[in-house]
Amino acid sequence: MNESERRILAAQGYVELGLHEEARAELAHLPLHAADRVDVIELTVLCHMGDQRWAEALVLTQKLCELEPEEPGGFIHAAYCLHELGHTTEALDLLARGPVTLRTKPVYYYNLGCYLACLGQDEKALNLLKQSFEMDGSLRSHARKDPDLDRLRPLLEKP
Repeated sequence: MNESERRILAAQGYVELGLHEEARAELAHLPLHAADRVDVIELTVLCHMGDQRWAEALVLTQKLCELEPEEPGGFIHAAYCLHELGHTTEALDLLARGPVTLRTKPVYYYNLGCYLACLGQDEKALNLLKQSFEMDGSLRSHARKDPDLDRLRPLLEKP
């Protein structure tokens, strides 16, 4: 393992622990050409998102979407940033235009449900959220704390 790979691995570990400053410090020591690597961009996006630096994260997510147009991650992150910036309708539009691989991800349906709930489209939101729970049961516990779903929570608790 070379020095760059070690730093990227360390940054991944720090991101998983929520230690974004430490992750950024590892990434800062990478050679300049490494900044264009997809994994480095994604780690930087996750750091920005973890620090609620939505606009900065959004710029980088757009680069991810360009570099990997068939990968769902950049689109999911970009839509989330748009939503957090108050552009929920644009987030829905972005996901609708995203790659078909999005539809294999439970978080895609979960986020769609959250965005629609915020826009008052409760029935559609509930159906999508239930679909996400069927794909990944752990999302149900996340929904219990998600502020986007405060209004729908009583309906989500029903079987």
